[in-house]
Amino acid sequence: MSEAAEIIVEDLVIDFPVGGGLFKKNYLRASSEVSLTLRSGEALAIVGESGSGKSTCARAICRIYPPTSGKITVDGEEITSPAFKWSQRDYAAKVQMIFQDPFGSLNPVHTIRHHMARPIRIHNPGLTGDQVEELTISSLERVGLSPAKQTADKFPYELSGGQRQRVAIARAVAVGAQFILADEPISMLDVSIRLGILNLMDDMKKDGIGFMYITHDIATARYFAERTAVMYVGHMVEWGESDSVTQNPKHPYTQLLISAVPEAGVRKDRESMAKKADIPVRSPESRGCPFAERCLQAMDHCKTEMPAATKLGEDHFVRCHLY
Repeated sequence: MSEAAEIIVEDLVIDFPVGGGLFKKNYLRASSEVSLTLRSGEALAIVGESGSGKSTCARAICRIYPPTSGKITVDGEEITSPAFKWSQRDYAAKVQMIFQDPFGSLNPVHTIRHHMARPIRIHNPGLTGDQVEELTISSLERVGLSPAKQTADKFPYELSGGQRQRVAIARAVAVGAQFILADEPISMLDVSIRLGILNLMDDMKKDGIGFMYITHDIATARYFAERTAVMYVGHMVEWGESDSVTQNPKHPYTQLLISAVPEAGVRKDRESMAKKADIPVRSPESRGCPFAERCLQAMDHCKTEMPAATKLGEDHFVRCHLY
């Protein structure tokens, strides 16, 4: 695996049609000029509430959603270019996605062995049956599903949510993924087993696998990811080194997310952090900061001008007119 392996997203814009007349269509802007870098052996956390565009960006990187504009480059190859020649199979072997629901990502009528062996055969058609079985068992053992042979014989309903999520991780690793896009991989799991999944993925970073960790929880982002990007309604509002972003948050929305993290014996007044307002629906014609309607420090030009990115430190950036 190349030490320089990385995914670079530049000015990614994704619009979805939402109706309109025969001659004019209306569009929802789900991602607006998003730029980020995901490196092998590191984790990048994408944090924000529902509707922030986190999963949309990940699906664009996986080539599920076509970008409206912008560039996505994987190991020097621009996948958004018409000249991109990789097959979907070759690309999927490099970039894998783990979905939020461990109960819906496995077919209940097939055993775990089938779920593991099928992608292995697709991506490694030259392997013998014994080699497929060996890779299946070793991948299950790698994610802590021991005894692996007994686990392989089971059906999904016989496993817990945490075990199913480990199967999803094992399946991605078995095909040789360099990058894993984990879409809220612990949000549907019991609190008692979330840390085990995070520690498993953290160990895999040592093997050179890069993770995009999509989450609502900024506290786990700091624990797991070296870098964090905070998104709101399709916009990156603050990003950089995780400790800097979480310990010294500058954007009012990041501060609001930090205030939502519970602390023993501390009662927080979140109403003093932001106005009550509906999360806006953005279109290509929308202007201004998307958080302006909820921001207690908003100025007149916040509603008409999108702030530029401001560098606050060596690896800490924010989009806010306050800076």
